[in-house]
Amino acid sequence: MAIKTNLIVDQGANFVYNVYLIDQNGDAFDITGYTANAQIRKTYTSTTYNTIDVAVGNTNGLITLSMNTAITANLTNNRYVYDLQLHSNNTTSRIMEGIVTVNPEVTR
Repeated sequence: MAIKTNLIVDQGANFVYNVYLIDQNGDAFDITGYTANAQIRKTYTSTTYNTIDVAVGNTNGLITLSMNTAITANLTNNRYVYDLQLHSNNTTSRIMEGIVTVNPEVTR
């Protein structure tokens, strides 16, 4: 079951969000060999989306979500949905999902 986490993105600015995966003992979850992907969409059924860049660590359990200024500049002042999926072998797990709120920029 995915953890619900809402994100705030500033339009026209770099966005970075770190996720640390831990096991049931509280230790860093080893994600060596895993891949991940994430998308942001206007609604769950939207066919268009923006990709959230995902960097997967290794034994430290770190996953970094990011979007550069070119991507965030194209997001309008609105609310979106997103999720983050983790892949290993033939298994896909949705580990995080929620609402993305975009704060509009003033200075361009």
